[in-house]
Amino acid sequence: MKKTEKIILGIDPGTNVMGYGVLKTAGNKASMVAMGVIDMRKMRDPYLRLGKIFERVTGIIDEYLPDEMAIEAPFFGKNVQSMLKLGRAQGVAIAAAIHHDVPIHEYAPLKIKMAITGQGQASKEQVAGMLKRLLKLEEQDMPKFMDATDALGAAYCHFMQGNAPQSEHHYGSWKDFAIKNHERVKE
Repeated sequence: MKKTEKIILGIDPGTNVMGYGVLKTAGNKASMVAMGVIDMRKMRDPYLRLGKIFERVTGIIDEYLPDEMAIEAPFFGKNVQSMLKLGRAQGVAIAAAIHHDVPIHEYAPLKIKMAITGQGQASKEQVAGMLKRLLKLEEQDMPKFMDATDALGAAYCHFMQGNAPQSEHHYGSWKDFAIKNHERVKE
């Protein structure tokens, strides 16, 4: 029997400030359990920052016991160094989830914004405002850093994907596609 109640951990990767949001879902209803940030701005050593990400994400997983993790994919910008650092931060958060056998789902920023606001070019403020309405959050629940609402947005996007009607052609990976369509795939 399919579990109807789930805890989804959302992560917005960052090397200075990493956001996290925890959603509890039951059927077609979702509610916020927690959201916040891992603040590493005072840490100079990039490797110690990565260690802190692993330690804190592990702690969040231990505390909330999520069934799944939704993580925002790095945004492809022009600065290669920034992309590399962001990819490392994302990889460490993913490693923490793998370490705890938590399934990971990655979403592009555009997809998250579309799922929450219906507009792929929505601002962080628009995403936060829509989440506030959708999840009936009080003003005092709204965080100082939008990284936390972005993370909650990743979790909410995953919740929406889970409640969307599945097409008959759903593939979890290229390997999944190849197995289900072996006659169409040439070696």
